[in-house]
Amino acid sequence: MAKGFGGLGNLGAIMKQAQQVVQQSQEVERELAEVKLEATSGGGMVKAVVTGRGELIEVKIDPEVVDPSDVQMLEDLVVSAVREAIEQAQALRAEKVKDITGGLGIPGIFDV
Repeated sequence: MAKGFGGLGNLGAIMKQAQQVVQQSQEVERELAEVKLEATSGGGMVKAVVTGRGELIEVKIDPEVVDPSDVQMLEDLVVSAVREAIEQAQALRAEKVKDITGGLGIPGIFDV
């Protein structure tokens, strides 16, 4: 009968590891919220800044790129800069998750 309870020790170790992963993931989320990533387009005429969580926090547009007769170009530059910044944030987050999980996907802990 003692053998039947031997597996509970392993379960306890697994639960402890899972709790550590959750704590580490919460710390990573806090860190990512403070990281600022910047991307530009149009040779630096448009700049987008996002947090490491991918939240857009700033867009800067050089007045020289503002041409009322070509709004489409400005819109494209903004979209390009924002996309690049978000991609940087996603790559950073994926790297942090991989560091914690050793490359294993753990559902519910990170939405990568």
